[in-house]
Amino acid sequence: MNRVLSAVVLALILAPAASFGFGNMAEPQWNPANPSASAPQQQSAPQPVKPSPDITGRVVQTINSGGYSYVLMKQKDGKKIWVAAPELKVNVGEQLTFEGGMEMVNFQSSTLKRTFDKVIFSNGLAKGKEGKGKDAKKESRSPGSMGAAVAVTDEKVKVKKATGKNAYTITEVFKKKDKLKNKQVVINAKVVKVSSGIMNKNWIHLQDGTGSHMTADNDLVVTSDAIPIVGDLVTVKGKLETNKDFGGGYKYNVIIEKANITIQ
Repeated sequence: MNRVLSAVVLALILAPAASFGFGNMAEPQWNPANPSASAPQQQSAPQPVKPSPDITGRVVQTINSGGYSYVLMKQKDGKKIWVAAPELKVNVGEQLTFEGGMEMVNFQSSTLKRTFDKVIFSNGLAKGKEGKGKDAKKESRSPGSMGAAVAVTDEKVKVKKATGKNAYTITEVFKKKDKLKNKQVVINAKVVKVSSGIMNKNWIHLQDGTGSHMTADNDLVVTSDAIPIVGDLVTVKGKLETNKDFGGGYKYNVIIEKANITIQ
């Protein structure tokens, strides 16, 4: 009778413990009297991810999409880094400082349909360090566009001419525009300016070192679904069109629409 009563009492004691999850402990318990037994492994707390320091640099490209501004910054050491912040207006060439933020690697933007190798998500411009546009690079009218502005590059552009059928330099395209109208052309060039989402198009300015601003045959504008980065060396393929007027000051003597762009 005493054995039965003891068993009942023991069951009543263990029942509440089981109800809180302690009734089925599969993990072996460490016994100090048995040093050969494994000690319990302590779970280290996850280390907090430290935000990056403030990011200072010159704006070389900006894209607004999905309520965010994606800004490509060129830092003092020449390295380029993407910063994403709540949408704001910035100018290419402007010197800015963004607050540090969390770094995302291989970030896929569904609205832009592109993957960033690395992007820093910031809350915005650092207080007291907002750019006022005074350091923005001077802009001049693109000779090829007769309307859109192109940033004046601070470095000499020199790109090797494409090879094979339909290969031309930018100055050759301008000089032979009547002959090449509605024909396929292939051009190697450097991206010097990108304007995204204007009239539902991405407008890309290209230079290859041929021609000059004085003769209005050194800067070619193309439209494309692709969004290359300023400074990219690219191969552009597409049909050359002439005397296109889109309204709003976007008038082009020479342009390639819906160009296929391959980054070299």
